[in-house]
Amino acid sequence: MAEKLYFKIGEACKELAIQPYVLRYWETEFPILKPTKSKSGQRVYSREDLHMIRRIKELLYDEGFTIAGAKKQLEEDPLVAAKTQSKPRGVRAEKKPKAVAKLPSKPPSKTAGKTAAKAPAKQASKSPTLAAAKLDKTASKEVKLLRSGIRDSIKEARAILAILEGVSPRD
Repeated sequence: MAEKLYFKIGEACKELAIQPYVLRYWETEFPILKPTKSKSGQRVYSREDLHMIRRIKELLYDEGFTIAGAKKQLEEDPLVAAKTQSKPRGVRAEKKPKAVAKLPSKPPSKTAGKTAAKAPAKQASKSPTLAAAKLDKTASKEVKLLRSGIRDSIKEARAILAILEGVSPRD
């Protein structure tokens, strides 16, 4: 059985585990998402469209980006940039996505990442240091988890020492 090349909105949403209203909203927010329409006017998504939607879903749900932050991440992706430069197949010229400005390639400083983490989500999404702020937040969670594990290990080691020395363990 041949693999499907095009999907209706319901089929695409089922494969991607998202609701149709979410996908329609993303189409308004992400210029790269421009599905073709069938003769009856239904949205039709290609495999390439599904790949792009899956990437948007990862950025928003798994990596925690805001819509604006996800847009900037996609702008930096060379495959996405190439798609915005050429007209998608089956789409009229007026449906071509608008050109988007590229972010500066200057690496974020350590203090800038901490500032972005404290800023409101809307401001942080406009900052090129959003990724650095997310790394700081993730690192902070990992450090807390490691400290907790070390405390537990020390407590356990003291209990073992107390047993070996014949003394009751202290907490």
